[in-house]
Amino acid sequence: PPLNLAGFSGLQLRVKGDGKRYKLIVRSEAKWDGIGYCYSFDTVYNIWITVTVPFDELIPVFRAKTVKDGSKFDASSIFSFQLMLSKFEYDGALNPKFTPGIFQLELESIKADGGQTLPRFVMVSSAGVTRPGRPGINLEEEPPAVRMNDMLGGILTWKLKGEDCVRSSGIPYTVVRPCALTEEAGGKALIFEQGDNIRGKVSREDIAELCVEALEQPQACNVTFEVKEGENGSSPGDWQGLFSGVK
Repeated sequence: PPLNLAGFSGLQLRVKGDGKRYKLIVRSEAKWDGIGYCYSFDTVYNIWITVTVPFDELIPVFRAKTVKDGSKFDASSIFSFQLMLSKFEYDGALNPKFTPGIFQLELESIKADGGQTLPRFVMVSSAGVTRPGRPGINLEEEPPAVRMNDMLGGILTWKLKGEDCVRSSGIPYTVVRPCALTEEAGGKALIFEQGDNIRGKVSREDIAELCVEALEQPQACNVTFEVKEGENGSSPGDWQGLFSGVK
């Protein structure tokens, strides 16, 4: 399936070459011989360099000839990357650094450049995971899961261990800690807090929508927070407002 890099401004190549000029060709369709979007870059002999390729500088080309009425490059649908050493630049012009014979280009990485990092993994945990055994906790005021953690096989303790695994994985994540889940209709105002101190309830419908929305919020990346419904919360659907206060 094609890559979607619509949220990025370009690419970065880490290469070590031989002093020759190469082309990166990016294709936004599955055809093997269709229009390619090209960017020429020079290498330095036997030295690693980083080459930045802005999407808006890619040239639509068909067999080394520019396509004058070619459509703009579509970063949301990338099918392939190609590296080429060519005798030609574009429209019959010669590559000024081309010589026939042996050539060498080492490639360490091709990375997306200039975009916002978004969560790639959302974990639904539980409010109260840090409270069992916490000094100063009044168990009579706590929800049943906290009071009965040991009797339930340490359910909150294991949820916290699961959170720690997600946080240490290196994957951009969001950990959502809902208060008591209900079967009530969603669409309620929500309150986000951190520190694992709040109590309350929240609809499963609202948590499901929250998990989906978190995947599109840069401010939701690499954060852990508790959530409940409340009259003083943010308006339903104000996801940017909710995530703006999370650290």
